This record gives sequence, structure tokens and C-alpha cells, in this order.
Amino acid sequence: MANTISALKRVRITKRKTEINRQRKTRLRHQIRTLRRLLDKKEAEAAKVLLPRTFSAIDRAARFGIIKKNTAARYKSRLSGRLRKLAA
Repeated sequence: MANTISALKRVRITKRKTEINRQRKTRLRHQIRTLRRLLDKKEAEAAKVLLPRTFSAIDRAARFGIIKKNTAARYKSRLSGRLRKLAA
């Protein structure tokens, strides 16, 4: 266990940040899951409405460091590709 005051403070900060990151990651996964379910059900119009919100969540997660930049790009590319295929 940490002994110094600064180390104890770092433990508190880390605990708080870990909880925030967990919430952000969960929110991202739920958003992506919702869009994927709409795509599976072949509901193109609803998916088209949800796509910008999902992209925003993905970009936000990448900016905060929850996921890497290339992972965010891959998610966005695959989701938009599935939507394009469904709309065609």
C-alpha cells in the first residue's frame, strides 16, 4: 500500500479515472451494439439516423484514449460499409 501523501492521492485519482473510463467504454459499446442490431434487422432508416450519434461516440472515445485512433477508424468504416450495403 502507498505510504506517501502524493502516492495516496494518485491512488484516489486512479480509482476515479478508472470508473470514468469504464463508464465511457460501456457507453461506447452500447451505442455500437444498438447500431449493429438495427443493421442486423435491416432497418436502414433507423440506422441512418443513429449513425452520426454512433460516430460521435466513437470519436469521443478515441479522443479520450478509451480506444485507439485506428480502432475508431475501423469501427466507423465497417459500420458505414454495412449501412451502405444495406441501403443499396
